[in-house]
Amino acid sequence: MLRRRAGIGAAAFVVLAVVGAGYVVMDRHGAGSAAADSGRNSGPGHGRAAAPSASAKAVRPGTLSVKDEAPTVIPGLGPKTRSAIPAATRQVLVASGKAKNSADSTVTLWSRTADGHWSAGAAWPAHNALRGWTDNHHSGDLHSPIGVFTLSDAGGFDADPGAKLPYHHSSAFRAGGVGFDGEPLDAAFDYVIAIDYNRVPGTSPLDGTQPLGASRGGGIWVHVDHGGPTHGCVSVSAAHMVDLLHTLAPADHPVIVMGDHASLSA
Repeated sequence: MLRRRAGIGAAAFVVLAVVGAGYVVMDRHGAGSAAADSGRNSGPGHGRAAAPSASAKAVRPGTLSVKDEAPTVIPGLGPKTRSAIPAATRQVLVASGKAKNSADSTVTLWSRTADGHWSAGAAWPAHNALRGWTDNHHSGDLHSPIGVFTLSDAGGFDADPGAKLPYHHSSAFRAGGVGFDGEPLDAAFDYVIAIDYNRVPGTSPLDGTQPLGASRGGGIWVHVDHGGPTHGCVSVSAAHMVDLLHTLAPADHPVIVMGDHASLSA
């Protein structure tokens, strides 16, 4: 997220200093501080077949029917991915990458209804890591980790907008400099939601404890989008971050399901 791509002019670089799972940058908010991101922190068949009658049409699991108002499983998630979602979860934030090596994603919040169906929110444009996705994330690899992770804690440089998750308001949430595409990073950490990858749930997103070890990276957040790729995080607009903070609730055991589309369909 916060490191310039090789080949971009040296004058655009921001000085980074390693601090635990993150790095230190200088910005409009003041002096250097801890920041996030890993490493610094069927197609149509051939031929023609007779169309089945309406009464004979089979409805695949997870698809809409005349009798269903919402799918019974989240579309686009395969059995392996669905099996990793805790049974108690009623809120699933799906971050689906365009491709394995793409930094472009779509984020959708799904909520489970009382009758066991899933209701989708709006689809939001998002970014992930510069080099796409990996199921074996390591520090500095510029990939976002694939998987299902709980969402337990939030925070940010800006005051709590009314979050339901525990919210850590601190001036230590700072970003600055420019991103991979030369975009300003000044407000990237105004709001963040910690993704429970290699961290201790129930702590501030700034906590640098890494149970899997430092080599596996950490500091993976959902945060405010700055218009370009990240180091490992998922980013959406500030308005959508506020929507998430207003909606994600501990009682609904929220998780994020993240990865490229093909991986999530497994």
